[in-house]
Amino acid sequence: MKNILFPMAALIAGTVFSTPVLADLKLATAKNCMACHATDKKLVGPSFKDVAGKYASQKDALEKLSVKVIKGGSGVWGPVPMPANSQVSPDEAKALVNWIMAQK
Repeated sequence: MKNILFPMAALIAGTVFSTPVLADLKLATAKNCMACHATDKKLVGPSFKDVAGKYASQKDALEKLSVKVIKGGSGVWGPVPMPANSQVSPDEAKALVNWIMAQK
């Protein structure tokens, strides 16, 4: 019985801990982030890993990037501006930025 319960507990724990990452990837896809960004390579915009690395030491990164997700921005990563994303709510922006910051 012990041998059966341990793998089941590990499976359940793995599911619980991996679900938020998948949920935020789904959110990033649903909000069209993945049209210009990828987790590990530059597309039109920087990779999420590059963003996480650049802002890792900034204490105000969550707030700053959440605003940038919604309002857009330019000049930080080159000449191509990031358009505003008015379809993203403030709570969704924070969830996305938390997920992005975990990609480093």
